[in-house]
Amino acid sequence: MDEALFTGLALRNEVNREILKRLPSLGLTDAWLVSGSLFQTAWNVLTDRPAGYGIKDYDIFYFDPDTSWEAEDAAIRRCGDLFAGLDVEIELRNQARVHLWYEEKFGTAYPPLRSSCEGIDRFLAPACMVGLQPDGTLYAPCGLSDIEVMTIRPNRVANFNAGRYAEKAARWKAMWPELTVIAP
Repeated sequence: MDEALFTGLALRNEVNREILKRLPSLGLTDAWLVSGSLFQTAWNVLTDRPAGYGIKDYDIFYFDPDTSWEAEDAAIRRCGDLFAGLDVEIELRNQARVHLWYEEKFGTAYPPLRSSCEGIDRFLAPACMVGLQPDGTLYAPCGLSDIEVMTIRPNRVANFNAGRYAEKAARWKAMWPELTVIAP
């Protein structure tokens, strides 16, 4: 699957389009719509399901060197106000802060990141490792073939957690039985 085809599939979801249209008004640096809302929309189009089927939430990454909780909380509140009418769950996360809370939440150390793309690089599976910016820039460090053939395989990064991988893969397999899941 080439980038133009994937982007076209991801934009079939009107929520993705609306998030990308409004995102610049948040004034966040290095902001990306990432992961599930993109690759799951592609799966939905490929399997003739409604574009928003099975999408649990819409994740936005940004990178702000101000790692204070207050700064991120203010951005989350602005995000909530901006997207209130979409009636979907949106999770906004400053990738500069992830290392401050990740180990406590997931039990595994997480290194400080230097960009949102480094956060995308650490998703559990290559199919999840996609991000789209409002200007149409696509980031897919492992390519798009796993999305096209509906395969989930482990991303063996330092924070890989087999239990979390199995949990997410089971949920996705239940929603999209066409998936091929590679064991960790």
